[in-house]
Amino acid sequence: MSTPQAGDIFQPGDLLNNTYRILSLLGRGGTSEVYEARSEVSGRVIAIKALRSEYANNADFLSLMTREEEIRDVRHDAVVRYYDTQRMPNGVVYLVMDYVEGVGLDQKMREGGVEAADLLIIGRRVCEGLIAAHERRIVHRDLSPDNIILRGSNPAEAVIIDFGIAKDTNPGAATIVGNEFAGKYAYAAPEQLRGFSDARTDIYSLGALLLAVFRGKKPDVGKNPVDVVQNKSKPLDVEGVPEPLKSLIARMTDPEPDRRFQSAQDLLAAFRSASAGRSAAPAAAGPLEDATVIAPRVTAGKETATRAPRTTAAKDEGRKGSRILLPAGLALVVAAGTGGYFGGFFEGLLGPSYPLADPFTLTVEKATNASPHAAGNVPSPEMNAALSDRMAALGGNAELSVATGNLAETWSDDVLRAVDAVSGLDEYRVALSNNSIEVSGLAKNRDDLAAAQSDVAALLSGGPLSGTADLRLGPRFLPPADLAPLLETYADCGRLRLLAPPVAGYGFDDRIIVSGTFSSTESRDGLRDAIGAIAGNRSVSVDAELLNPALCEIDAVLPQATPGGFDVHFGFGDRPDPNPSGTYVVGDNPVIDVKLPDEVQDGYLWISIVDVQGIVFHLLPNIARPDNSIASLRSDATDGYIRVAYPLSDASDRSRLAFKVDGSVLGKSKIVVVHSETPLFDELRPTTESAQSFAEAIQEVRNSGGLSVASLDTAMLVTTER
Repeated sequence: MSTPQAGDIFQPGDLLNNTYRILSLLGRGGTSEVYEARSEVSGRVIAIKALRSEYANNADFLSLMTREEEIRDVRHDAVVRYYDTQRMPNGVVYLVMDYVEGVGLDQKMREGGVEAADLLIIGRRVCEGLIAAHERRIVHRDLSPDNIILRGSNPAEAVIIDFGIAKDTNPGAATIVGNEFAGKYAYAAPEQLRGFSDARTDIYSLGALLLAVFRGKKPDVGKNPVDVVQNKSKPLDVEGVPEPLKSLIARMTDPEPDRRFQSAQDLLAAFRSASAGRSAAPAAAGPLEDATVIAPRVTAGKETATRAPRTTAAKDEGRKGSRILLPAGLALVVAAGTGGYFGGFFEGLLGPSYPLADPFTLTVEKATNASPHAAGNVPSPEMNAALSDRMAALGGNAELSVATGNLAETWSDDVLRAVDAVSGLDEYRVALSNNSIEVSGLAKNRDDLAAAQSDVAALLSGGPLSGTADLRLGPRFLPPADLAPLLETYADCGRLRLLAPPVAGYGFDDRIIVSGTFSSTESRDGLRDAIGAIAGNRSVSVDAELLNPALCEIDAVLPQATPGGFDVHFGFGDRPDPNPSGTYVVGDNPVIDVKLPDEVQDGYLWISIVDVQGIVFHLLPNIARPDNSIASLRSDATDGYIRVAYPLSDASDRSRLAFKVDGSVLGKSKIVVVHSETPLFDELRPTTESAQSFAEAIQEVRNSGGLSVASLDTAMLVTTER
């Protein structure tokens, strides 16, 4: 439970939608906060996840919030229950869900870990919840210790939480959020880094988190994107984990999805076997089938389709129990032929025999800044030589086995076409299973991407191979530092910043969001285009508003201080209604109040309005109210607020500032609230002055080293005709 602060979205005692009473703050994240609340209708205790108002109008963050609500139809005690999403008049969006009282596995991990016996119980319980979600075609994609809570600290009451928003659950974690991949690097399956996810990715993440909680520390996946990709291709170290948990985790976290448990149902069966004392490892392969494998017939020096015929017992299809009797001489010929075949006597006639591979698999892949590698099965020595030569020409290598499989006649030629199509990409992967193919890759530039997409599309269009292609424009990881020079180049109205940049770089499906202000559409659009040129397929959002040059001039000289909780509240001079939007029409009399945070007891407060014409109005201090010390202001405060713009009726003697929207100055004006440790200026500024003179005064103080700003809060006041 966290200590409430003045800047929190809700405060204990607040009533939402005339239904939910806020009881306490449970935790804060980068974009949202979670509260314990009680329904005043039913008395039931629930949890409220609230998205901060500055993100509530952003479609990306809002979609992540509403995605959690979409799992309302998943009904299982191991999955947190979601109920409803509401938007408040002030823009705050909140989600109502079950309140799960207990300890998170992340806390258990910090306390030293959990015993293997309890982890078997937890794994089984979580697996049951995954089955319920997967049956609805919902993949969690972000299973990690902080997303599993033990209700009442009971391993048998584990509950999966947080379907949809990953970043604000653990703000310090490197998290990818995107269309196909939302997960923390430490627990993400290898294929998630390539943008693929299905039920098997949840199985991998569950295994990785069980291992981490057992050891009491999360897996070390490296300190940079290259290390992450390389380490994810390796099996996790399960040494020291007792059986049967060891075998379960090893198979759950196999880097190759096809070698893991293929469904949560299969995994649950393994957990149940382990609980019953049976081996959790996959059953050993049985004896080879009693089948004859005949090598493909060679015609005119070229191999035909490599299909293994079925062995059929000799029987009469028409009458049950009848037998076919062979003459003795013919039986001897068959026996002699069989002996000659297995002895190699007829190898020159029938061609060599190769083992049956089912499934018949082949993978050709190349990582960024690495050499290509081919591994798996090929149907002939000729294909072996052709693919090995291609790998050698590209600076790579091949580990291939000639085998027999149920393949299309043009399988070899089509595979070579696929490899040739992607060989010019920065990274790629061609994976085959029998006649099914998956092609993925990243291109360095749009021309290479277009060429590869065209060639692969032609291959998959009406050909014998069926599958999917996912070819995109790279790079796979984009460090935020690579964008910093662009932000500086295009900044024309104060500092621009990246919103919640991932620690290890933007993942392939991450959205790059820039916040700040501009004075021209040319600068804003230019930055968007410049980032788009190096961002690959990532979506770019420059979520910044246009301000007039006067506002930008002030922003440019103000220090980059953090907000201090001096919230600005708007009202009307002729009625008690609040005005959370800060928008006024001609004839309105704006009233402005500023919150004094409880924890701020010292220093000085400077409050000014910079209007659209470049005029600065000093609301505090001014000639009518020269004392701006926090101590003095508190004596005039009402419920922790000080009023700096009054109703016209309270300012008739000119001892207080008041104004009315008259239509001469319409647009956006900026309210600036500066909390300083010492007075900003040696003498009182005039009540009104130009933005240029005020900016010069601030710059002079900055140059002298006397600008001791503790915090900076801002708000927008908008005036319109109607």
